[in-house]
Amino acid sequence: MNIVLLDPRQTESELWSISAKRQLEHLRAHVDVQAGDTLKVGVREGKRYLTEVLSVTEQQIQLKPIAEEAIPAKLPVTLIVAMPRPKVLRRLIMDSVTLGVEKIILLHSYRVDKSYWQTPFLQQLQHYIDLGLEQAGDTVAPKIELYKRFKPFVEDVLPLMIHSDCPAYVAHPYELQKMPAGIAHSCTIIIGPEGGFIPYEIELLKKNGCQAVSLGSRIIRTETVIPYVLGRLFSA
Repeated sequence: MNIVLLDPRQTESELWSISAKRQLEHLRAHVDVQAGDTLKVGVREGKRYLTEVLSVTEQQIQLKPIAEEAIPAKLPVTLIVAMPRPKVLRRLIMDSVTLGVEKIILLHSYRVDKSYWQTPFLQQLQHYIDLGLEQAGDTVAPKIELYKRFKPFVEDVLPLMIHSDCPAYVAHPYELQKMPAGIAHSCTIIIGPEGGFIPYEIELLKKNGCQAVSLGSRIIRTETVIPYVLGRLFSA
């Protein structure tokens, strides 16, 4: 936890308070926070501050803002991912938020098990978003959308997201064209399921404006390929 996230209502007065059990336990056990210390605090969907700790009790930590701090910039990217296994979903959301993805879309495809859409983790996405924001020191959550039908999304929604200043790249190991590197514009990235998109899906994506590109001949896990792709595309 590199920042403590607070709801706006917790910062309406001159003195702010931390009362969430998870946050209190972390700050006491891992930070050993004491009165007089400073803490980095962010207001959800708002600003980030350096604060001074005024008091520490079992029920709450009181603090006051000292100075405003800069919020890390987002990556200008929409990440579209075929719905992964539930355990992978947790890591995917946390890592994508930490890396600064602006928007995340979870999509069904032929090789996605329909049971994945029933996972209780989908009801806990906000928790994993919070963990990613706290790790990155960010306050602004990405937008997250779910689409359970592949063809209607690709034909009706995706084309509206693609234009000359915002291309869409679908990672596919069997393409000859390599994924670009060090781009200076926004884009959409599409990552398939563990078994990959089937040929029909790749062709439909290409027909609707996507560029199929390769990262090489190795087949990479979903949670591995995302930081790799983001690092490649947005490296200086």
